[in-house]
Amino acid sequence: MMQNPQILAALQERLDGLNGSPSGYMESLPKVVKRRVNALKNLQVKCAHIEAKFYEEVHELERKYAALYQPLFDKRSDIVKAAYEPTDEECEWKADEEEELTDEMKEKAKLEEEKKDEEKEDPKGIPEFWLTVFKNVDLLSDMLQEHDEPILKHLQDIKVKFSDPGQPMSFTLEFHFEPNDFFTNTMLTKTYKMRSEPDENDPFSFDGPEIMSCTGCTIDWTKGKNVTLKTIKKKQKHKGRGTVRTVTKTVPNDSFFNFFTPPEVPENGELDEDSEAILAADFEIGHFIRERIVPRAVLYFTGEAIEDDDDDEGEEEADEENDPDYDPKVREHVPLKISGAVRKDLTQQFSTLLAQDFLT
Repeated sequence: MMQNPQILAALQERLDGLNGSPSGYMESLPKVVKRRVNALKNLQVKCAHIEAKFYEEVHELERKYAALYQPLFDKRSDIVKAAYEPTDEECEWKADEEEELTDEMKEKAKLEEEKKDEEKEDPKGIPEFWLTVFKNVDLLSDMLQEHDEPILKHLQDIKVKFSDPGQPMSFTLEFHFEPNDFFTNTMLTKTYKMRSEPDENDPFSFDGPEIMSCTGCTIDWTKGKNVTLKTIKKKQKHKGRGTVRTVTKTVPNDSFFNFFTPPEVPENGELDEDSEAILAADFEIGHFIRERIVPRAVLYFTGEAIEDDDDDEGEEEADEENDPDYDPKVREHVPLKISGAVRKDLTQQFSTLLAQDFLT
């Protein structure tokens, strides 16, 4: 019976109906039982505080291991920006079995590579490393505009810095640039402040550390190079005389660099709908850069990390298709992943809202 897809679908629908809909049983309990339930809720609050301490220690471990990772990331940066040339031993990489070539094919490929190297100048480091990473990741590429790309070619490294011991929980993303014609900054920063403690007024909502606010930095643009603004010309008609004049106006422009001017969170924590949408997308992007992009940058550069993600999704879909008991009606009750199109739309909205907020 429990393998019948129609019964499962009906059961799932029933469970969904119960989720978030109190049965009324609690209200029917005697006062002495309700009193004991209150004791359980007080225990649950204590559990939430212990969980908060657990996440604080996790943050301490992240800080500890970040220091161990950093020398490797520094060497990665040196190779990318041509400050260090790796040895033959460091460049040796055993290909997967299916990628292994015959001796004849290897020799042919080697000759072709040598011919190409003779035809063009020897490139320094790994050109456009971080720009390629951004373009390969949908969440980031949807924020990029064509006018951002020449600037991001100068991006040499992204680092994650955690708050010092004893300081409020936070992390900072550091974007390091080589000297360029667009701005004088050598580093742009974005800091995310977090909280890992239950809300006194709603302790049961605690579900781990949450990002409370974020602050960007001032970009010192070279005159005429600010891609977050654009100049438009608009014709205005005089109501009385009927004459027409052309007015030049500076307006916000979509750009990745709006990422560094997020809306400020008021002291009372209350935000309008647009600001909430901006910060929700902003927090997701910042967390993704910290958790995935910085630690695995080379795999996003080559596309292997993206292929792994696609393979995982393909395996899930194949499992469903090969399951004789699979019924799409049951699938309707399972949380769905945001599609690429929806994610792209949300990210573009985020970029547009950021640009609008820049001048308000």
